[in-house]
Amino acid sequence: MQKKIIPVLFFLLISVAISATPADTIRVLAIGNSFSEDAVENYLYDLGKADNVVFIIGNMYIGGCSLERHWYNAQKDTAAYSYRKIGVDGIKKTTERVKLSTAITDEEWNYITLQQASLNSGKYHSYFPYLIDLQNYIKNRATNSDVKYAMHMTWAYAQASNHAAFSIYNTDQIVMYDSIVAAVSRVSEKTNIDLVIPVGTAIQNGRTSYLGDTFCRDDHHLHLLTGRYTAACTWYRKLTGKSVVGNGYVPAGLSAADALIAQKGAEYAVNSPYSVTDLSEIEQKK
Repeated sequence: MQKKIIPVLFFLLISVAISATPADTIRVLAIGNSFSEDAVENYLYDLGKADNVVFIIGNMYIGGCSLERHWYNAQKDTAAYSYRKIGVDGIKKTTERVKLSTAITDEEWNYITLQQASLNSGKYHSYFPYLIDLQNYIKNRATNSDVKYAMHMTWAYAQASNHAAFSIYNTDQIVMYDSIVAAVSRVSEKTNIDLVIPVGTAIQNGRTSYLGDTFCRDDHHLHLLTGRYTAACTWYRKLTGKSVVGNGYVPAGLSAADALIAQKGAEYAVNSPYSVTDLSEIEQKK
């Protein structure tokens, strides 16, 4: 009798484990560029792991890619992307020359995110008609009928930036940030965007702290620790609804005080996505 029970119990345990995986996993696909690379490819999975949340993360990457170019690629079904995918085991695999249609149908994504190229991120009219066209394209192909569409609100350049596009915003970080906020808020109201991931505000929050304008590693990409961790915290907070303050995962080399700036910057950004919260009261611990 025992010989029959053991195989049956083993089969039931395996069945439960397999069936539990989809329900416990958040699947998110970013259709982006180097700014989505900064935001999701590094610390988002680890924040989830520390909080018993499992992610499958995809990033369809072309450096500097705009919504217009994404739409062109979709129309032509062009295999133009580097598809970076982090599985349930936390291992990132990169596949070159991938089509948007392939990535969209690769998983039953819970969230698919879009973003504008940084130079156009504060220009409202640059989002149209491409954003709506892409949403319709995704809707016709997504394997999850309940997929939600998110807008990744990117950040303003460092004030000392020499980026040629910075002149569009009078070479002024605050002008660029305000332009991004104005554009994204209007875009999200006009379209069927379900949620905005306000990384731009989280970074701007952090800039009010003792860290100042140090969140970029060059003139526009995020610092490998403080910048990327702030972005990942914002995505985590918005996608899970869980507070990120006190999360047990902090990247090696990032101090507890700097991590708190990133966590609180993200927390306040999700609570107030279109306005800056002053973090100057948080003291640097020596």
